[in-house]
Amino acid sequence: MGLRIGFGIDFHQLVTDREFWLGGVKIAHHKGALGHSDADVLLHAICDAMLGAACLGDIGIHFPDTDNSLKDIDSKILLHKCFELIKNAGYSIVNIDSSLCLQAPKIKDYIPQMQQVIANILFLQISDVSVKATTTEKMGFVGREEGLVAYATILLQKIN
Repeated sequence: MGLRIGFGIDFHQLVTDREFWLGGVKIAHHKGALGHSDADVLLHAICDAMLGAACLGDIGIHFPDTDNSLKDIDSKILLHKCFELIKNAGYSIVNIDSSLCLQAPKIKDYIPQMQQVIANILFLQISDVSVKATTTEKMGFVGREEGLVAYATILLQKIN
């Protein structure tokens, strides 16, 4: 059958004076995620899930934070590059299931746009891209709004 499951996770610290990108969508907030790229935790988790399912390592191997050419890169570009890597390895994406864990801001209204952005980059239907969100009920670094976490699971199918 040639099915492979991948799991990705990413964490970023939240700081002032940074744009806040989630799922390829810029969100108005007084804090943004800190990172070498635009620090889009959702896209990074999806990248890791894709690469892991195809046994191609992780995002840090392909796009290290020591590479100055990647400084402040748009994570949508990284997602597309990871998609090319899995396609070249002979895989297609069946579906994605992801969860964001953050205390604020509320992102419910942004989820359809995130799904559309991800679906467009990966040539999927919106119904193949699940994005969910939760808080930690004010517990831990997420609850204190010091950072955020994204989890992603992906199902790949061998196409050749």
